Amino acid sequence: MKSSNDLRTALRAIDHKGYPAYKSLAGSYQFTGFCLCIDHVQGDPFAAPSSLRVEVLHKTAGFPGEYYRRDCSRIALADFLTRQFAAKMEDYNFKARGSGKSGLISTARCGQEVLDRSACEISDTQITARFHVGFPAFGRTINAGELEKILFDFLPRCVEDSFFYRRLDAKKVEAAVFLAEDQEALREILKKEKLAAFVANGAILPRKSGVSDVPMKDSVPFSSPATMERSFSLPHRGKISGMAIPQGIALIVGGGYHGKSTLLEALQNGVYNHIAGDGREYVVTDNTAVKLRAEDGRSVRNVDISLFINDLPNKKDTSAFSTPDASGSTSQAAGVIENMEAGSKLFLIDEDTSATNFMVRDDFMQQVISREKEPITPFLERVRDLYEKEGISTILVAGSSGAFFYVADTILQMDCYHPVDITGPVKKLCAERPAPRTAAPDFKTPADKRFLPPYKQRKKGGRDYYGRERKGNENSHERMKIKTFGRDSFSLDKETIDLRYVEQIADAEQTTALAYLLRYALEQEMDGKRTPRQTVRHLFELLEEKGWEPFCGTYIPCGLAKPRTQEMFACLNRFRG
Repeated sequence: MKSSNDLRTALRAIDHKGYPAYKSLAGSYQFTGFCLCIDHVQGDPFAAPSSLRVEVLHKTAGFPGEYYRRDCSRIALADFLTRQFAAKMEDYNFKARGSGKSGLISTARCGQEVLDRSACEISDTQITARFHVGFPAFGRTINAGELEKILFDFLPRCVEDSFFYRRLDAKKVEAAVFLAEDQEALREILKKEKLAAFVANGAILPRKSGVSDVPMKDSVPFSSPATMERSFSLPHRGKISGMAIPQGIALIVGGGYHGKSTLLEALQNGVYNHIAGDGREYVVTDNTAVKLRAEDGRSVRNVDISLFINDLPNKKDTSAFSTPDASGSTSQAAGVIENMEAGSKLFLIDEDTSATNFMVRDDFMQQVISREKEPITPFLERVRDLYEKEGISTILVAGSSGAFFYVADTILQMDCYHPVDITGPVKKLCAERPAPRTAAPDFKTPADKRFLPPYKQRKKGGRDYYGRERKGNENSHERMKIKTFGRDSFSLDKETIDLRYVEQIADAEQTTALAYLLRYALEQEMDGKRTPRQTVRHLFELLEEKGWEPFCGTYIPCGLAKPRTQEMFACLNRFRG
């Protein structure tokens, strides 16, 4: 390994040369207290910035060992350090002069969720932090003096103030780790007590706006109905009380603007841990929970939707249904089956974003259009079997139909942002009225018989290869190019994967990670012999064992955040290629 003096000498030697000379700096350099690695150098000052990383040994960083022994505390500590690093870098961003992206210095921008990011990873021996730097230039001529300022002045200050325990507020570090451990303990309590979700008293559920995820000021704190309140003891916080939603079928009703969808949104985001001050720190949901909705126009391939849709007029087989342009009801039916395949044990549904004819058919409609003429078995007639035979709970927001009252185990009314348990009175009313007519065919668990088809199979060196042929050379291949469009979508070469209705993607870095995982699956896994479940399981086992390296090629970029397996399934199922 070279020394920091070697880097300074090399920098001064290429000053005022053409920009490509910067590439000679790639490598590792030992600084006082940390190692600097220049992994990738941008091609010109207007291109994507260069990728760098610093490595700090634990004996230098000095953090207590118990802070990174468990996964939950390790991820929380890495998240805390990333936020510190980003805040320090902001003080020096673009303080060096030049054209294009010259002087840029940045790392991941964390939101309210605590995610496992490539920006900061903690191993048994060291802390690795990745970031971007725009190497300075005037035009396309190297300005080594400005880069020297970044690497030898700005960067050491950021590293020392972010990754050296003695320079940090020990109580804040401890609070971040302890909060994560309490949240993990609460998740374990959910499993033990057979609960679908928990919302702590005093939680702040509304968000500031549609484009800001920070808590809304002066909003009404959450308070549990007395009949649903449970208290638990957490390792660090101690006693905590709040609303416990049991497994089964829970209905959330109420007038418009009374907080029904706000509660459901908090529950769908409860699959992630949140930072202190978010207001939803102790809103915890079964971590396999999936928000289901209609997605008109999405692609569906080889999904057995016969549980919900059968006897189509065109005699099309629905036990292996495919369409490039699904209707609302078909897409929602496919979503249920796909997420059963993904291992989800809790469905979250908002009536506003669902296909009405998929959810329910009232008595009058059944009299006008006989069951023999209606191929759709509504969700109402399957929701009880999903729980009793598959162990899948449902939390449903409803505002226009009372049909679900008859099958619900728990009924909550949101009244001026306060939940009221109205299960007893509603069940009494149900007993006085005839129940909706239901005559669903027998429940049959869909068979897990889907296989992912081969993707662009070619020969390379005597073996199959799934990827893009290099132009003009059939025996040479290059990796598919990735482009991410925020949280909503990404492209692999010319194929765009639309994820805008996969609502539990919390960060654009998760979308980027999905792109890397899908690319690897297409290149290495798509041989026509694996099911989606086998493919996703192998991807996450590899990610757990070897980290991001197998998916990234020559270097691991800053800007990846680990998604859930449910989102990886969603990504595979929406890939039209």
